[in-house]
Amino acid sequence: MVSAGTKDCQEQLRTGLALGADRALQIETDAEVEPLAIAKLLAALVEKEQPGIVMMGKQSIDGENNQTGQMLAALTNMTQGTFASEVEVAGEELLVTREVDGGLQKIGLKLPAVVTTDLRLNEPRYASLPNIMKAKRKPLETITPEDLGVDVAPRLKTLEVTMPEERQAGIKVANVSELVEKLTAEAGVL
Repeated sequence: MVSAGTKDCQEQLRTGLALGADRALQIETDAEVEPLAIAKLLAALVEKEQPGIVMMGKQSIDGENNQTGQMLAALTNMTQGTFASEVEVAGEELLVTREVDGGLQKIGLKLPAVVTTDLRLNEPRYASLPNIMKAKRKPLETITPEDLGVDVAPRLKTLEVTMPEERQAGIKVANVSELVEKLTAEAGVL
């Protein structure tokens, strides 16, 4: 498992080790790393490690961009399945059930593949105390973006952030006839 960021992300990596991950790797940087930079860092690791499946969340909690998985697939020329709620390996193919607007879609991906997961993929688990203690002894490798030859300098600049205008409070009506009357007389929509 891999995480990019400050030393603070080591806590999440140790939790992953306690839940059963064999290895953890931190790409240590103090920079605010954008989705494209993360995808480039992961692409460098994919080239080095040659994994059969890269599984990642569909979006991060910092920017909620939902971009990194798709960018990684493009940079590595790997097939991709997004919003996966079920994943099954079938020989040389990965069967991914994904949520779409009309329901569920099942697709077959040629391996190697990138999969972004939906929260319904699995049930959350909690690490046991013995596994937490064992995880403290498991190695956690730390590298830098420079070690991977990736420039993580921000490409975006926030120019302005404004709050939306406050809306007036709505009104409650007693019944349907009063609603129709107000929509006709006051709102002019009927």
